Amino acid sequence: MDNYENLGAVGEGTYGVVLKCRHRETGQFVAIKKFKESDEDEQVRKTALREVRILKQLRHDNIVNLIEVFRRKGKLYLVFEFVEKTVLESLEENADGVGEEEAKKILYQLLLAINYCHTHNIIHRDVKPENLLLTKNGVLKLCDFGFARNLGGPSAKYTDYVATRWYRSPELLVGDTTYGKPVDVWAIGCMAVEVATGIPLFPGESDIDQLCQIVKTLGPLTQRHRNLFVTNPLFVGAKLPDIMPAPEEETTLRERFPSLSDEMVSFIEACLEYEPTQRKTCEELLQHSFFDDFRDTFEVTMKSMLEKDGAVPVRKRRHKRSQSQTMGADKDTRQSHKERDEKREKKEREREREREKEKEREREKEKEKEREREKEK
Repeated sequence: MDNYENLGAVGEGTYGVVLKCRHRETGQFVAIKKFKESDEDEQVRKTALREVRILKQLRHDNIVNLIEVFRRKGKLYLVFEFVEKTVLESLEENADGVGEEEAKKILYQLLLAINYCHTHNIIHRDVKPENLLLTKNGVLKLCDFGFARNLGGPSAKYTDYVATRWYRSPELLVGDTTYGKPVDVWAIGCMAVEVATGIPLFPGESDIDQLCQIVKTLGPLTQRHRNLFVTNPLFVGAKLPDIMPAPEEETTLRERFPSLSDEMVSFIEACLEYEPTQRKTCEELLQHSFFDDFRDTFEVTMKSMLEKDGAVPVRKRRHKRSQSQTMGADKDTRQSHKERDEKREKKEREREREREKEKEREREKEKEKEREREKEK
């Protein structure tokens, strides 16, 4: 931290704190994410290293720029470009939302960012207003890749406890572990309503309540989701009718948000298809009619916004080395990083398999208890 002047905390999360700092030589403002004792807490360490690994793969105008990484006294520090505020803060300033036209600008940039991640086989898994930054000139920057991960093959399984509840897709809520890119698209659909109107689409107070709110607007779950709900040990004691609303409580998106244009409602519905395979991809959504009057001029607008922001890169001190030394060191570093990453990925897969086995054992126990109760009857 010697190169930076700490100007105070601007955010705090489960794994650490975000500080606004100023580079002592260049005067550039940066945001430094300071993790907790990453060497002692395995979860913190895993989250931090995963975020670093993924961010090093991504370079995009709508993804926050990771400038450098360093470690001090057992703590890991990530240095990012500083961005003025979050979409959440913008919504707090505009209780009725930012309106459809401004929402269009935010959503289009968000789709560009997520589409870029998806083309690199990465899912973000935590799209929400506080993870979207806005520069003073309106450039959106997707941030916080702590939950992000690289996708495996078609049969790969992942933890279902990701994403903030209000933006969590039905497949995540019922405990499906074979999800993929569509979970990010669902979150974008939820975000679209909230950004335009200021009203959270599905503000559930629990996972059951979240499912109930979704069903009120979108109708019954798919058969696969119903089956997963019934077998999920987290929902023991709950029945499917518990999440079915009374007829008078049912209301469509159009009925709930009459001020939105037909094109925007159509866009949101395309994001909120129950069946993940039927949900539009980000690439398809970028071509949606909602953006027809916007798409052609946006490239020029985006270029202008970026030029006005004019970020200056932070300079890092390095000892001068000969070209041969540099090339050899870089090669060794890349090799060691690759081996280390492969080992971490292997360990992570093993832990995921163990968690799945544990879940399966829990399910078997619940089934056995259910059979015992049936016998007693």
